[in-house]
Amino acid sequence: MARDYYIFSSGEIKRKENTVFIQNEKGEKKYIPIEDIESIHLFGEVSLNTKFLNFISQNKKLIHFYNYHGFYSGSFLPRDTNVSGELLIRQVEFFLAPEKRLELAKKFLEGAAFNIIKNLKNYSGTDEHIEKINEELRNLEKAKDISQAMGCEGRIRSTYYDAFNVILKEGFSMEKREKRPPTNPINALISFGNSLMYTQVLNEIYKTQLNPTISYLHEPSKKRYSLCLDIAEIFKPVAVDTVIFKLVNNKMITLDDFESDVGYCYLNEEGRKKFVKEFDTKLSTTIKHRKLKRNVSYKTLIRLECYKLIKHFVQDEVYKPFKVWW
Repeated sequence: MARDYYIFSSGEIKRKENTVFIQNEKGEKKYIPIEDIESIHLFGEVSLNTKFLNFISQNKKLIHFYNYHGFYSGSFLPRDTNVSGELLIRQVEFFLAPEKRLELAKKFLEGAAFNIIKNLKNYSGTDEHIEKINEELRNLEKAKDISQAMGCEGRIRSTYYDAFNVILKEGFSMEKREKRPPTNPINALISFGNSLMYTQVLNEIYKTQLNPTISYLHEPSKKRYSLCLDIAEIFKPVAVDTVIFKLVNNKMITLDDFESDVGYCYLNEEGRKKFVKEFDTKLSTTIKHRKLKRNVSYKTLIRLECYKLIKHFVQDEVYKPFKVWW
């Protein structure tokens, strides 16, 4: 079964017949059959050539690049052959119609907030936070435009992150969310996890006919696949935050797994490896789908969310966001 490969060491990566050949600075070699690869995540300083990129492109595999601090830099996407002009027009129509765009934006936030509350209910001392989030959901219903909806989103996230101080143990705390750059270990964990989630959503969107640049909650931008941000909002509480809680509270990750600079904090290589291992395990975990009546992985749930959006755009079925039911 194909899976994601995370390369942390520096070295060389190239095509070797029908495999991806990896050699690190120590001379250690690894051969991976191309059919075993879902996508490749490069964290180290890796050399590659056009022969390798052509090979990757022919087999429709994605490569994601991360900088020295482990944060997302960009992606190599093979030429997209799974396209639909009709669906593209529908996506644009739903963006240009203010009421249709706002409806979708609210649905993304509704799903995210539900899954956030689901997390909080697993911990005592979070009742006040849950009530504040429910109050913002009531405000969301009355939102007249995207700006007001994003205001609700900001207050929901602020309340949620404040609850991290109730949930987390082992000397970890959360003062406020800081992204550029993260200044403490929890912010570093959130930023790193969100980068991984962004690329996973991009992987799944690529397998469908959706255009990842047309979004509804977040503003479309030249420098990002903003639909990934929309869908990621729903799944971050499920697949990123739960991993953070587990790693911290079970002492699987400690303050020794971070490095700090002036006004900057990030996971070191060992810390990134620990996070990736748990994140990958989470995405591979299966649950019994209520509608499909079979076990599906978290990764498949993301793709199903894409298909639900497609049905919404072609007016086959009204979109309902994923909400944890177990």
